[in-house]
Parts: sequence; C-alpha cells; structure tokens
Amino acid sequence: MSTTDIDTEEGRGLFAWFHTLGRNGKRAFVGAFGGYGLDAYDFQVLPLSLFAITAYFGIGKAEAGLLTTVTLVVSAVGGAIAGVLADRIGRVRTLMITVITYAVFTVLCGFATSYEMLLVFRALQGLGFGGEWAAGAILVAEYCRPRYRGRTVAFIQSSWAVGWGLSVVVYTAVFSFLPQDIAWRVLFWTGALPAVLIFYVRRGVEDAPKVERVLKTAAARTGFTAVFRGGLGRTTLFASILATGVQGGYYTLAGWVPTYLKTERGLSVVGTGGYLALLISGAFAGYITGGYLTDTLGRKRTFTLFAVLSAVLIVLFTQVPAGANGLILLITFPLGFTTSAIFSGFGSYLAELYPTEVRGTGQGFTYNFGRAVGAFFPTLVGFLAEGMGVGGAMVFGAVAYGIAVVALLGLPETKGVELR
Repeated sequence: MSTTDIDTEEGRGLFAWFHTLGRNGKRAFVGAFGGYGLDAYDFQVLPLSLFAITAYFGIGKAEAGLLTTVTLVVSAVGGAIAGVLADRIGRVRTLMITVITYAVFTVLCGFATSYEMLLVFRALQGLGFGGEWAAGAILVAEYCRPRYRGRTVAFIQSSWAVGWGLSVVVYTAVFSFLPQDIAWRVLFWTGALPAVLIFYVRRGVEDAPKVERVLKTAAARTGFTAVFRGGLGRTTLFASILATGVQGGYYTLAGWVPTYLKTERGLSVVGTGGYLALLISGAFAGYITGGYLTDTLGRKRTFTLFAVLSAVLIVLFTQVPAGANGLILLITFPLGFTTSAIFSGFGSYLAELYPTEVRGTGQGFTYNFGRAVGAFFPTLVGFLAEGMGVGGAMVFGAVAYGIAVVALLGLPETKGVELR
C-alpha cells in the first residue's frame, strides 16, 4: 500500500472503511444495504399485523406463531439454495433473484383469503428472505480490507433496523387511518417496494473481480457437500449452532413484542409504535457499535459479550410488574441495542470461516440453518403463552443465547485474517 493510500485511509476517521471499498465496492455496499433493509421491511409486516391477522382469521397464539416459524424454516431452504447459487452464478445475480422472490410473495400475502393460503404465501416469501442476506453480505465482504471487514459488513446488518423502522412508520400510519381488517392487507401490499432496488443492482453492481475468476474455475469441482467435508465439517456444525442460538433469541423478541405490548401492557397502536421506535433505535446503534467492537475485541469476545447482555435484558423486559410501563421504556433501548449488536459480526465471521469457492454455500447454510431451528422458539413461545402468558413464555428466548455461547467453544477466532 502506498503512503498516499495510508494517509487517505487514516484521514477518513470512522468512515475510512467506506472509502477503501473503491467505486465498485461502494456500489455493492449500496445494493446490499438496500436489499437487506427491504428484506427486513417485508419480514416485519407480519409481526406488526399479527394481532389483526389473529382476529381476522380467528386463530390462536400457536397458529399465529406458526406463521413466523414457517417463514424462518423455509428461509433455511432458500438460504442454502441461494448460497449454492452465489457460488455458481455469482453474488449479484443471486441477490437480484432473492429480492424479487421475497417482494412478490409478500404482496401475495395481502391477497390471502384464508389462514392456510397466508401460511403458504408466507412460506414461499421465506425462500427469498433467507437467501438475500447471504448473497449481499458475502458480496460486500469480498471487497473489504481485513481490518475493516467487521464494521463494513455490520453497516449492512444495520440496514435491518432501517427497514424495520420504515415498516413501523408505515404500520402506524396504515393502522391509524384504516380498519384493521383491511389495514393488514395494505401493509403487505407495500412489500412491493423492493422491486425498485432491482433496477439499481442490475445496472450498477458487480462481483469482486478476483472472486469472479475463482468462482468460474471452482464451480465444476465444488458442491453443497463440500462444507461438510474435512475440517469444514466441524466449522459448519458449530457455526450452525451459533446461528441457531442468536436467531432463536432474536426471533422470540421480534415475533412477539408487538403482541406482548398490546395484550399484556395495554398499549394502543400509537403507543406500541413509540416503544418499537426505541427498540429499533437501539437496534441501529447496536449494529454499528457491534461492528466496530468486532474489529477491536475480536469476533468471539463480541458474540459472548452481547449474548450474555441480551439474555439478561430479555428477562428484565418481560418480567416488569403490571403498571410499570415506564420501566419497560427504560429497558427497551438497551434491549434493542444488545440483541442487534450480536449480529454485527456474523457477515464477516462466516465469510472468514470458508474459502472463496464455498463461501456462499457455507454462509448461506449455517446462517439459515440457524434461522430454521431458531424459528421454533417463537412457535414454542406461542404454545407456552396459552398457559404462562406472552411475557412469561418469552423468557425462554434467553436460553437461546446460552446455546450461542456454548457453540463459540468449537470455533476459531478470525479477526484480521485475509479471505482465503
């Protein structure tokens, strides 16, 4: 690296990571950021509409929880397929396919005439939802310098909070002005927004040149089973368990907080939106902070720190006595912070665990395996809530973070490594 490069890089301060991406890397960043943010938007319209959907179709808490679970289970299939595609046809093409898929089926959910139809459309939405993150995160990671990889991919992760926040704003507006029987449908129809992103990705985003050459030579000699052979088998096992723990805890929170605030804390649509705004603000701050910490403390220490804090805070959040909503308000921001900060290291860590020719397959499988198994936590909470109440059942989500800490014992530290 030349002296000029070093001066430019160091002189940019907190955003040096962005300026070192280069022109094509910056375009890839914008495409991946938009894709994951809109992915979050299309996912969150279900939890936000769950109260209205439950009333409209006359279903119980267990059936409501199944809508989230089936999305996440099928997302494992979508993630695994997208991972293989990313190693075969490239990261950018795979990104476009996944965005189109989740946008189309989110819109179709709004036309469902029965619970069963909604369940099917939501499952198919999971195919695109599961694959988008893997393709986008790898695309950007392969443009990054090692010293900045953690924070760069964490900024991609932060777009989840942006999409989540946008969904809450639209939800608050739609449900404030329309009857809830039609409002939930309109909210799903707004899921067509991601289609706009396709035009940008198609025209301005490319795979990293070196990666493209590697994939062309490796495609014929690698396959899905490669991530289970040799030393990679152990890595895939423990990375899958890590992803299961982190996502089991998170989806318990994301899937049930709106319902918990309405049914057990007695908040209105506007009141719920206010609490969610704090939760999302904490999430955005957590994603960014976690990214810098993962480059400073290392991947494993950052995961451990935020797993412990998340477990403690989710218990505190759900066990606040009745009538003490002000105390919940104080816990909401740090809860959003810790449960999101733990995700910041995933994109860089999983990319560093696998060589280029199977990076998409490895990252797509492990992260989405975690989604699929972690998805049973919201369903379990739904069953337990029938006897314990939503708040009491949500405590089970803390167990998931303990699973994540145990999984780290079987994985190496990868801070600062060059991608293989």
